[in-house]
Amino acid sequence: MAPRPVGIVAGGGQFPILFAGAARKQGRRVVAIATRGETAPELAHHVDVLYWVRLGQLGKIIKYFRREKVRETVFLGTITKTRIFRDVLPDFKGLSLWNKIDIHQDDAILRAVAGVLEQEGIHVLESTEFLRHLLFPEGVLTRKHPSPSQWDDIRFGWKIAKEIGRLDIGQCVVVRDRSVLAVEAIEGTDAAIRRGGQLAGGGAVVVKVRKPQQDFRFDLPATGEGTISTLAESGGVLLAVEAGQSLVFDRHAMVQAADEAGIVVVGLRQDGNGEVQIPAASR
Repeated sequence: MAPRPVGIVAGGGQFPILFAGAARKQGRRVVAIATRGETAPELAHHVDVLYWVRLGQLGKIIKYFRREKVRETVFLGTITKTRIFRDVLPDFKGLSLWNKIDIHQDDAILRAVAGVLEQEGIHVLESTEFLRHLLFPEGVLTRKHPSPSQWDDIRFGWKIAKEIGRLDIGQCVVVRDRSVLAVEAIEGTDAAIRRGGQLAGGGAVVVKVRKPQQDFRFDLPATGEGTISTLAESGGVLLAVEAGQSLVFDRHAMVQAADEAGIVVVGLRQDGNGEVQIPAASR
């Protein structure tokens, strides 16, 4: 019996490669749709079949999945959001869908695309399928722990980050002394950290959370060694991430880099009232 295929609609970064490896270990045949200008070419070495498309070519995605008899797929990897203003070359299917979407924000676009694929008999799986071990852990990961004032900034930043997430603006904020220095929007997390760090002049706290309405079928917020590098370059001192609701890549290297830079990294959860849970010993 031939291996059951699973599709990947791939953006940039290592997530598509990690998923492909995990899926093949499960005995799945992997069919990837790579995005020109985003997906790493080396993905081709980790999948069984790879097709290239441009942003907006939804009809081609469906055609290729039909050809390979794909009935399950995932959305993985990053897309440079500013490209929607200059590099989208939709086919008829993509243009038709685009014109039906009232709000051209992440969640609305991805849900609409997923809806079309579901109508075509292609089920969209959660992005963490086969990769639950990559979810961000709870607790302080670094040798250094947050100070009392940094816990205050985390509480403050958490509420702001959840609110901008609810509005589908972004998932990350940069704060210092209970003041908002930067809010992530279409430019992405690293650019927001750099902007906030410049304004802070040192001591910036970064809080990154899952949007309240985030759909696990779509790419979750992610951090890694690169996030720490950007934070260190920007004079930041702490990264707080929502545990179990975001991804962490190269965890060991990330923590080592944070320890070397004297940066605190902590994973936290929220209670039933939407408040961040601070360890009792730190209250």
